Amino acid sequence: MMKETVAREMNSQINRELFSAYLYLSMAAWFEGQGLSGFANWMRVQAQEERDHAMGFFNHMLERGATVDLEAVGKPDNRWQSPLAAFEAVLNHEKFITESIDNLLETAQGEKDHASANFLQWYISEQVEEEANADALIQKLHLVEKSGGGGLFMMDRELAARVYVQASILARE
Repeated sequence: MMKETVAREMNSQINRELFSAYLYLSMAAWFEGQGLSGFANWMRVQAQEERDHAMGFFNHMLERGATVDLEAVGKPDNRWQSPLAAFEAVLNHEKFITESIDNLLETAQGEKDHASANFLQWYISEQVEEEANADALIQKLHLVEKSGGGGLFMMDRELAARVYVQASILARE
């Protein structure tokens, strides 16, 4: 059985993951409006991954006999100054998510909820990847800016190739 403090924080994490999906869908819409369908594709895939992350928490809680208590999802921003600004927002958001998962792990460890602490290790590794991916795209966008912006459409074509792959955290569904 999951301790109430862990369950409460996991419910909040589900909300943060769903907000992440909502944020990335908002970014996808903004990129489409800018004529950057490849960037929009990257964000759509990212939104689906975040939904998977939420469902991982959802399923873990149910498997452990905890009550899932869904909260209202907040309204995300819907405008950015540039593609670079959007990806800087992605990185900042992913850092926030990393911190919240780290805090959740500390709570699980403090409550001696070893099953949840073990479960959270996948998310810890995933967040390293999420931050690294966002940072790599930011670095490319800085190079594009330095070169006068001509590489933006090449980058858009590259990001259009990203495909959705179901998160391994859901493999037991």
